[in-house]
Amino acid sequence: MSAEGVPMLIGKTKKKKIRYAVVGLGYIAQVAVLPAFRNARKNSKLVALVSGDKEKLKRLGEKYKIDKCYLYSEFEDCLRSGLVDAVYIATPNFYHRNIMETAAKYGVHVLCEKPMAVTTEDCLSMINEANKNNIQLMIAYRLHFEAANLEAIKIAQSKRLGDLKIFNSVFTMQVKDHNNIRLEEAEKGGGPLYDIGIYCINAARYLFKSEPVEVFAMSAHSKDSRFKKVDELVSCVMKFPDDRLATFSISFGAFASADYDLIGTKGRLRLEKGYEYSTSMALKIYEEKKIITKKYPKRDQFAPELIYFSECIQKKRRPEPSGEEGLADIKIIEALLLSIDLGSPIMLDEINKKTRPSEQQKITRPSFAKPRLFNVVGPGGEKH
Repeated sequence: MSAEGVPMLIGKTKKKKIRYAVVGLGYIAQVAVLPAFRNARKNSKLVALVSGDKEKLKRLGEKYKIDKCYLYSEFEDCLRSGLVDAVYIATPNFYHRNIMETAAKYGVHVLCEKPMAVTTEDCLSMINEANKNNIQLMIAYRLHFEAANLEAIKIAQSKRLGDLKIFNSVFTMQVKDHNNIRLEEAEKGGGPLYDIGIYCINAARYLFKSEPVEVFAMSAHSKDSRFKKVDELVSCVMKFPDDRLATFSISFGAFASADYDLIGTKGRLRLEKGYEYSTSMALKIYEEKKIITKKYPKRDQFAPELIYFSECIQKKRRPEPSGEEGLADIKIIEALLLSIDLGSPIMLDEINKKTRPSEQQKITRPSFAKPRLFNVVGPGGEKH
């Protein structure tokens, strides 16, 4: 009790909200990241926008009531202003390293969209800069906080399916050629492996709770003019320790699919639409004499990332989907691309990754109506 008779709150001091700038105002930023701040408002606040498009800055600044809007050429002004604690990087992949390292130089924490970067060299440099400047670096693996995928991990590790043997996945979509960054060459982070294959790779790794030791990949092309610079279809095999195999096929020229299966000696699970963020999911568990189906409604998958990362900053706790998580997937993607070029399997150097997503990371927030978008191209090439 204070001298004035007012109860004192010991150990209950309110932590300040982490202030964010969103860098890049393309499709994913507009459809998911910017509106997610409403669901993350307990510890995260959107205070600044950064883009190369003045009209986007004007329109979106007005929509979200943000008056601190910067062109890319003014990014360092934003960082040195002291107005932001963290940035969310939502630019094309080949810009990630430069933006992250610039933010690190000013002591600003970084939440970076996946893929982390285009090369292992870029990833290692980003990790080094984060360590050197004592900032938190997290890669935006939204499924590490999503209920259906975390339940699949729990079942996989419970031995309910027996000894795990096979992971198989198909992730496909139709991508239209309307200045779509996905159809740029691999050197810019384009192509299906960087864009959608990374989900299959990451899922196999967290379900097996292990790292692949050898990979093999093949690609195929039609005469479709969309695929002059990138592979249209890629099929991959990843060999894991303990005689386990993960296979997946991905395509930018096929009917939409986003499911995976995990098969053990005693059972099987299937997660339908397991990589999606704008729809519901269904988890099916197949056992000897029964099939159990669990349904998961559409949720906001981006607010949980913000909430978790802000907590990591506040508590000075290393995030689970760290730079090392991003690096692991890029090492595998580079090996798969090399396998396609050489037409042979590629042995992987040891990937030293110890931490994995777990049910303790589950955060759920309600979905929201799709916002009106401005001057962006969607994942299927649709213009807004």
